[in-house]
Amino acid sequence: MAAADHDHPHRISREGEPRGIKMALALIVAFMAAEVTVGILSSSLALLSDAAHMVTDAGALALALVAARVARRPAHGSLTYGLGRVEILSAQGNGAALLVLALVIVYAAIERLVSPPHVGGLAMVVVACAGIVVNLLAARILAGDGRARSLNLEGSYRHILTDLYAFIATAIAGVVVFATGFARADAIASLVVAALMLHAAYTLLRASARVFLEAAPVGMSPEQIGVALAAQPGVVEVHDLHVWEVTSGFPALSAHVLVRPGADCHELRRRLQRMLAERFDIGHTTLQVDHAAAEQEPLRIEMAAPREQGRRG
Repeated sequence: MAAADHDHPHRISREGEPRGIKMALALIVAFMAAEVTVGILSSSLALLSDAAHMVTDAGALALALVAARVARRPAHGSLTYGLGRVEILSAQGNGAALLVLALVIVYAAIERLVSPPHVGGLAMVVVACAGIVVNLLAARILAGDGRARSLNLEGSYRHILTDLYAFIATAIAGVVVFATGFARADAIASLVVAALMLHAAYTLLRASARVFLEAAPVGMSPEQIGVALAAQPGVVEVHDLHVWEVTSGFPALSAHVLVRPGADCHELRRRLQRMLAERFDIGHTTLQVDHAAAEQEPLRIEMAAPREQGRRG
């Protein structure tokens, strides 16, 4: 006797994301235009690098907005999981953009360390302080908009947060230039900005790669899940256990479960699903439940690849 069940909440709630992204995008675009103007007039690479980063911020927010809307479309045709992974593509694009821009800024900063131009320190301080306020507002909007559930929104948030730190570094550099005339402080601040961007890029690229490689969600151990399943009364063996993440906030699990002869497969399957939902917060499960052979030896445990599998038999 066999029973298989599919619990398919394919759509992830992202209702608040487009509104928050729109607000943050409007703030960034308005300030970016002013910063480019002041950066050119003051010959500040730190301001121009911040402005360039804000261009990527605006692009990241626009991409995140499109991705959030597309990801909300229901599953249809051959897209049986819908378009949820468009959000992961967006996050990966944001990470790649941060990486490329950081390398460009490093190159320009090294040139300015060798041959520093005249820099308007006062203009740097004024614009950087305004930028701190704008990015604090944008970061607050995105931080309160469910970013922990969405790698797409997390990518936009990291852009904004990195820009906030960059403005702080620029303000400090501006004070140094204004007070001491040490023009190389501008290029040094740019290198700090680039380092922050590289760290954010690495984090986003690693997180999105985990989803595409179908690794288990961070903090979720397939071995522990396999042990918990096999420990349930009536279970003889758990194998072909796979745990992966369809998209942000959408963990999924599949497994083949053997139960004792005479056990109620349907009731046991429902009990296993409740346990997975309550203990591991996995709502999307595919469990094939069969009766074990009467002579099968009870209860040993082992783990196997490829998607991190748990086995107990």
